[in-house]
Parts: sequence; structure tokens; C-alpha cells
Amino acid sequence: MSEMAVWQKILRQGQRIVGLFRRPMTLGVRAIALDGAGRVFLVRHTYMPGFYLPGGGVESGETVLQALTRELAEEGRLEMSEPPRLIGFYYNPRHSRRDHVALYLAKNVRQTEIHPPDWEIAESGFFAVDALPPDATASTRARIAEYLHGADPDAIW
Repeated sequence: MSEMAVWQKILRQGQRIVGLFRRPMTLGVRAIALDGAGRVFLVRHTYMPGFYLPGGGVESGETVLQALTRELAEEGRLEMSEPPRLIGFYYNPRHSRRDHVALYLAKNVRQTEIHPPDWEIAESGFFAVDALPPDATASTRARIAEYLHGADPDAIW
């Protein structure tokens, strides 16, 4: 692991610790972001293994939809062509005992440009829902299955 990657992990952990003291509950937002061909957009972060649905934290003074729009633009250079639809609300104890995630479906998203690798995003792209990367996380696979295949939703992320 490079020296830069070590500092990124330390910074991220520090942000989480500070967040626990500043906020009694954390709220995140993620999207099953589908392009016109029905492929799902996934990201691989530099500080965590595996591919995830794009998203992140809702900042103070920000609506969930503002956060979703911002996160899609930041992580994938994605624009939504139609209003997203809320499809689930989950408790995420893997992040902290106070974390919750709002999951949206964003259809017909458009990528304005390819997101080059940077300090946060190592890789991203669209994938056929029946050919996800082998290291797509269990939660990512479960959320896609719940929506696309009618699997019973789980309240735990």
C-alpha cells in the first residue's frame, strides 16, 4: 500500500470519528443508476475493497436529492435525465450503529465524461446486471437483486 493510500485511510477514519461526535445519526444516499441500455453504474473506492453503488453522505443543510445529484456527479460524472425514485431505506450497522442509507433508482442516467482515477475513486463504469464484477460487494448485489429480480428486501444494508 502506498504512503498516499495509508494517509487516505487515516483521513477517512478520522472523518468518521469526528462525524460520530458531531452527528447523532448519519444518513447516506446511494443509487441503482442505470443507463439507457439497463447497465448499472458501480464504483471502486481507493480506501475500501470491492465495487459499490455510487453514493455518499448527506451533508448538513442538504436534501437527500441534492446529495444524490452531487454524489452521482462527483463519483461518476453522471446526470439524471428523470427524477429518481426512492426504493428503500436501510440500516447500515457495518458503517456505524447510527448509519442509514436511502436507496434510489435513477433510470437513463448519462455519463458526461469518464471519471479518471483519483484519490477517492480507483475505478468506475457501467456493468450488465447479470455480469457484475466478481468483487462487487454483497450489499451491492443484494440491492440490485431486490430491485431487479423482486427479491425480498432486507432492512439491513
